Amino acid sequence: MNVNELLSFKPASMTPSREAGSGSSTDGAGSRKRPRLPVPSNREDAGILKKAHLSSGVPINIDFSEEMNEENGRGRGDLNSTSEDGGLEISEEERLRILKMVEDEPEGALLDDTTLKRMISVLEKRIARNQEMRIKFPDQPEKFMDSELELHESIQELHALATMPELYKLVVDLHLPSTLLGCLAHENADISCAVLDLLQELTDLDTVNEAEDETAVFIDNLLDQQAISLLTQNLDRLDEANKDEFDGVHNTLAIFENLFELRHTLCAQAGENGLLQWLLKRVKARVPFDGNKLYAAEMLAILLQDTLENRAKLGELDGIDILLQQLAAYKRHDPNSNEEAEYMENLFNCLCSALLSGSNRDKFLKGEGPQLMNLMLREKKQSRSGALKVLDHAVSGPDGTSNANKVVEILGLRTLFPLFMKTPKKAKRKGLTALEHEEHVVSIIAGILQHTTGPTRSRLLTKFEENDFEKVERLGELHFKYLEKVNAVDQSILDEIRAGGEQPEEEEIYLRRLEHGLFTLQLIDYIILETCVSQPRVKERLTKIIQLRRGSLDTIKDIVREYANNLGEENKEWRGRQQENITLLLEQV
Repeated sequence: MNVNELLSFKPASMTPSREAGSGSSTDGAGSRKRPRLPVPSNREDAGILKKAHLSSGVPINIDFSEEMNEENGRGRGDLNSTSEDGGLEISEEERLRILKMVEDEPEGALLDDTTLKRMISVLEKRIARNQEMRIKFPDQPEKFMDSELELHESIQELHALATMPELYKLVVDLHLPSTLLGCLAHENADISCAVLDLLQELTDLDTVNEAEDETAVFIDNLLDQQAISLLTQNLDRLDEANKDEFDGVHNTLAIFENLFELRHTLCAQAGENGLLQWLLKRVKARVPFDGNKLYAAEMLAILLQDTLENRAKLGELDGIDILLQQLAAYKRHDPNSNEEAEYMENLFNCLCSALLSGSNRDKFLKGEGPQLMNLMLREKKQSRSGALKVLDHAVSGPDGTSNANKVVEILGLRTLFPLFMKTPKKAKRKGLTALEHEEHVVSIIAGILQHTTGPTRSRLLTKFEENDFEKVERLGELHFKYLEKVNAVDQSILDEIRAGGEQPEEEEIYLRRLEHGLFTLQLIDYIILETCVSQPRVKERLTKIIQLRRGSLDTIKDIVREYANNLGEENKEWRGRQQENITLLLEQV
């Protein structure tokens, strides 16, 4: 505690608490990296007694009251008077004396090579001593308890290493990573959790970035010692009903997050080693929402974001059904907190990433994903924005045919077109900007046009003639809105060049235009061409709208032509079919 806390401290009772970990704070559901608790000052604070008892099945009855009194150096009679609530009243004279003592206290010695070597040597000896005592007295925890407390103390002392990342190379030479990973499987989960707390701090990105070369050696050595596999296996033994082990799970996920940030290729390895399966199980668990459930969903989103292997693995583990089941809770009810809203958003992100795999789209269809997303769009809850993103991913690209037809079949157009006609206010589209909302809506409509034929396609095209061509008017409105945005960025690039700036590469120019609405404009103009070619009355109305705004149909054709030339290379057959279709549209319009 700091000086002010020390001066105002009022203990509730003079009797030492016998409940391990009783001073720990309660969880915040959205917490990330909790501040590390101070090194325990006595045996009861270390939280070990309880675990020694549980791991052996033999009760322990040890009274430390005399030892505590000796350490305090005085009895009750030496204390000042107590306040009405039972706390201590500290006189002004004592306050000044304590303040002077704190100010005069010399700073602790900095960690150096010699001190570190001694600390690691002591740690190894205490590990060996504890193992020896546990083997010799397996059913008598009072015999090995002291060695366990000493081992816990040695692990806590190593937190000082996080302030000196330049020493990380030395700890590799002294085999500290393998020593710590070996302690993960210790019979006492408190020792395992202490190691997890230490590793989380040692791999913290702020620490790692202070000395990148030295810490890279340490991270590489951790990975060589099978850290990914060992950390994943250790998750299964931790009981989150226990506060310390709950924190141990949180620290484990934080370690994984740090490692993935430093080595993104580890995501595939972690998924293969069972982390993906554990995360799905944790998300699926029917327990009250808490910080670890949020963190598990976040880590799942990270594993799926850019890793093809994990997307395929998710489908094999019935992950699509699990995600849909969890999201179904929010179809008619909003999350109860900001943290739970973040959890819901992470689940939607997981589903969007998973749907980039074609095989998962079939599982999404069989799991009635389109129906659930359509229901969410109708209910107008916070889940609506996420459902819109998921539907966009489900119907877009070469694998969207089945889901696109399903959307029309379940009367999804009745839900979709009101969102097309009017962008909801900010309070009604949480998680999306107005531009993102409009992009997803027009992308879904374009995807349905690309994938449907016959009567199904006709049902969509007929929508544009309803209510005196109001949807055609909206198409024209959106076209000029986004054309103005793209023209503005084009002008900005020209101004930069005229002011003496370097000529940007073509790819850079194209990316900047995409950032300012070019993709949405391309989709809008593609829909315009499709509707104009299929329905002469629509073309007639659109021509009038364009002429009133002094626009040109040739501009629309140029934009769609640019869209065709920049279709992705992932599926050449799909790209070829789309380019042929667009070429035909350009000739017929």
